[in-house]
Amino acid sequence: MGMLKPVCVKCHTFYRMKKSGCRIAEGMRLLSQAPPGMIQPNMWRPYKIWMIDLWECHSCHNQIYIGSGLNQIAEHYQDGFKDALETTEFQVNDC
Repeated sequence: MGMLKPVCVKCHTFYRMKKSGCRIAEGMRLLSQAPPGMIQPNMWRPYKIWMIDLWECHSCHNQIYIGSGLNQIAEHYQDGFKDALETTEFQVNDC
């Protein structure tokens, strides 16, 4: 069974994969009241690294990351995390 591609609600079209195998960082709050997103990004630090795919709507050019694997590539306490972090393209500040 196949899966349906992501759908752009605004444009009524399917997203198309722009890049496979992107590395992104998942952030962890430094303080419990840290707001999600980019309101105060300095209140977040990298926690895990994931492999994920970048998709784009070809009508409005909105982009989304979806399709991560079941396991992270690395976590903050592991050897080599800092080196792996240098290859990330994006950090998600939410939990």
